[in-house]
Amino acid sequence: MPLLTRAVLLGCAAGGSAFAAADLPAPAGETQVVEIRASKDDERSAAGTSARALPGTVTTITAEDLATLNLGRDISNIFRRVPGVVANNIDQGDTGNGFRMRGFATQGTHGADTAISIDGVPQNIPSSQGGAGHGPAFLEWMTADMIDAIDVVKGPVSALYGDQNRAGSVIITTREGGAATPSSAALTLESHGGRRGSLTLSSEYGNVRSLLVADRYRSDGFRHGGGNDRENLFWKLSTTIGDGIYSLRASYYRSDYAGAGYLSLPAMQAGLDPHSVQYNLPGFGDAHRTSLVFNRAPARGQAGWFATLYAEDFERSRAITTSTTQHTFGYDERTIGGARAGNTWVIGESAVLTVGADTRKDRGDALRRQYHLRQPTANYVNNQHLDLLAYGAFVQGQYRVLPTLKLHAGARYDRFDYEIANRKLPAASTAYRGSVVTPKYGAIWTVLPDLELFANVAQGLRSPAAEQISSSGSLGPLGAKSGRINPDIDPSKVRSHDAGFNARVAGGWRISGALYAIENDDEIVNSAPDVFVSSGRTTRRGLEMDVRYQPTSTFSAYLSYGRILRARLDNPAPGAGALLSVPAHTWKAGAQHRSAAGAGKLAVNGDVYVSARNPYYTGTPPVQRDMPTFVRYDLKATYDIGKFQGALSATLQPHQFASDIAYGTAAGLVVSTVPRAQGGASLRYFF
Repeated sequence: MPLLTRAVLLGCAAGGSAFAAADLPAPAGETQVVEIRASKDDERSAAGTSARALPGTVTTITAEDLATLNLGRDISNIFRRVPGVVANNIDQGDTGNGFRMRGFATQGTHGADTAISIDGVPQNIPSSQGGAGHGPAFLEWMTADMIDAIDVVKGPVSALYGDQNRAGSVIITTREGGAATPSSAALTLESHGGRRGSLTLSSEYGNVRSLLVADRYRSDGFRHGGGNDRENLFWKLSTTIGDGIYSLRASYYRSDYAGAGYLSLPAMQAGLDPHSVQYNLPGFGDAHRTSLVFNRAPARGQAGWFATLYAEDFERSRAITTSTTQHTFGYDERTIGGARAGNTWVIGESAVLTVGADTRKDRGDALRRQYHLRQPTANYVNNQHLDLLAYGAFVQGQYRVLPTLKLHAGARYDRFDYEIANRKLPAASTAYRGSVVTPKYGAIWTVLPDLELFANVAQGLRSPAAEQISSSGSLGPLGAKSGRINPDIDPSKVRSHDAGFNARVAGGWRISGALYAIENDDEIVNSAPDVFVSSGRTTRRGLEMDVRYQPTSTFSAYLSYGRILRARLDNPAPGAGALLSVPAHTWKAGAQHRSAAGAGKLAVNGDVYVSARNPYYTGTPPVQRDMPTFVRYDLKATYDIGKFQGALSATLQPHQFASDIAYGTAAGLVVSTVPRAQGGASLRYFF
């Protein structure tokens, strides 16, 4: 505990001690430098459809907040300040976005078990074979210049989101052009060969608002053999017609990357260079993604109909090093399309009701193949053609029984109609039909003007993976005999219980906290070779605390703590460990100070992140151990003068062989090392 305490105090001091807290007003019209702040309180008590109105723990991240973060090469850093969230930057290229919360870690670092949507479009990719498992989210096609706001909802309390909504949901909305977004051009240079050029063109032609964002990013890895070359292009047109806001956006993303893999911690402690490449054979991959999205939303208030229609071409590969000569090459080539529509009715000032439906069609190939000396072989781990249809219906409402008491209720019905052609084991080709209903209940009670209590009981779900339904056996060629089908797997459901509070205290203090308990009664497990069943259960319990302090308009600070009390398999397989690999302690702290400096405005941010007591198993039979404590400090200073904005940033990860993600193996812990110190500088011109 002394180490954790020192890290938290150092992080606060880094952001706030450099300046006196003079009470200066915020610069007029400035959007890039703001204090850390909370969202409006009236969204919590009023009957509404926004994420803030839900009776649960919700963290909102604005575009202004993003401007104060060290995002660097990994868009996952947008979640750095969210209490209890583990966001990873493992420097392995565009391999998915590390996002874990509330003890969910079943898919490693790639964002599964949290339903992530952007402008109403689900981002989780079912049955991905591109090296990331079932339901990962790939957000690398985005940059901070595209994002207007992010709501992180803890727990499956919202009925608006279905598959993967077990730990919670993340709702991202993109920016519009016009007066709300300034045009700019920026250049950024970072350690280890990072260089970025970005252009934001915001304009308005009559009633049409246009936003074009172009971004090019290249980097050399901290490790030998690593690197990334990425292009992002985004164009959004918006207009208001009558009582609706209509938008059409298109995006294009391309990435080529190489990753240095993982290294043995015992080997590095014995002298192995932490810059080394796993087996001296880098992994590699690429990605292409093109999408077109239409949206309609009410222009004034909450009442009215909404709709989303989208189409996407998705292609991604990732080759993971497995020996000095071999890779396992994962590949997805998918065509994705879907729609979402519904209506919201507002009944006076006391009630709101939303009814809607959504559907998604995902069709294409998913495979993993063995490569030898970077060339394909005839041996496959799996190879499937997927035709995945999912559709659902949802209803959600809120009612203010009293001026101080609001009730919340909702439910979803989700159905999955799959056709799976198994090319490796044709006898395992099959259809699958499954459905699930997940209800949600909750309440918010404003006990005092400055004290709110909330609670909810909600169910969430995850669909079965195609590999669980149609097993592919051991490594081998296409067209082999035999094959096993597991057609009776039900979608996995969780039941989540939350209770918490939000309080405002005199002197600029805000304090919030929550206790949660999550039970998974039918976790899908591998009970025997190629046999997957809904079996046993897992439990997760924990607490989160968040303290915000803003005594003046120029200084603010925060401190949060996440504690996993229990995250375990209740009936582990014989010889397997019961604990899930998630950190028991997660600390986050930081501060911001703003002041006038010469003819411009200066803002300084300091953040610290600590994760500790992350269990893993090693040896035969397995022995439980804890991963080393991980500490990360972030510093950023931004100076605005006229039409120019300059920024300097630094990230310190002082522990030797630092890594925020690692895996236990029979031979010991393997980690993806990251630099102990890195920095960056950027210059942006507004026009």
